[in-house]
Amino acid sequence: MSEGTYTQLLDLACGAFLLAAVVVLWQRKLTAIVRTFALQGVALAALPFLLGLHEARGELIAVAAGIGVLRTGVLPYLMRRALDSLVPAPVTGAGHRYVENVSEAWETQPLVNVAASLLTAALLTLLAYAVARPLVLLGPAPATRALPVGLAVMLIGFFVLSTRRRALAQVVGFLLLDNGITATAFLAASGVPLIVELGVSFDVVLAVLVLQILTTRMRTAFGTTDIDDLRELHD
Repeated sequence: MSEGTYTQLLDLACGAFLLAAVVVLWQRKLTAIVRTFALQGVALAALPFLLGLHEARGELIAVAAGIGVLRTGVLPYLMRRALDSLVPAPVTGAGHRYVENVSEAWETQPLVNVAASLLTAALLTLLAYAVARPLVLLGPAPATRALPVGLAVMLIGFFVLSTRRRALAQVVGFLLLDNGITATAFLAASGVPLIVELGVSFDVVLAVLVLQILTTRMRTAFGTTDIDDLRELHD
């Protein structure tokens, strides 16, 4: 792979990676948010894959395959299962009646509205580029120049985690934060050892499984996964 092609593909993958995080802020429907997260997993897997091809490192290609399976398959599947348990299928028959609480499938009232969220994402991206500028100046490599993208996704993920009111949407924010950390590691150090990535991925899967169980229990016990409603019950 030529240097020019590698740079263009890496920039394209980083752009898609950042765009997916911004689209999560724009979406309100939880199924669409989960689908966008899965698409971001494709862009994330492309980073170590391109690095592995460029540097002829087979272990990075293996890491890319593992990330692709986990981020585009396993984690979205677990989140869709959690969402299906919150929003049962419609009841057919007399009048095609739908079950109540279908609003659980929507992030109806985030703490920050969509327009302000998109503006905040732009400001956080500018902040990431400003903070990462000294690191970018250390090396001219294309991966190093793309480092601010990973930091921007980290900040956007933390913003999603802080401003969404549905438990499942907050899970997506946590996973965006983890995706940003993973991308930053690949871009800053040209990849991480396979055993390290496997250990981190196992921890993430375990955390999502626990959060899935807790979300289902919350819905069963309190009838909602809205964090504000749960605070009111506590008060």
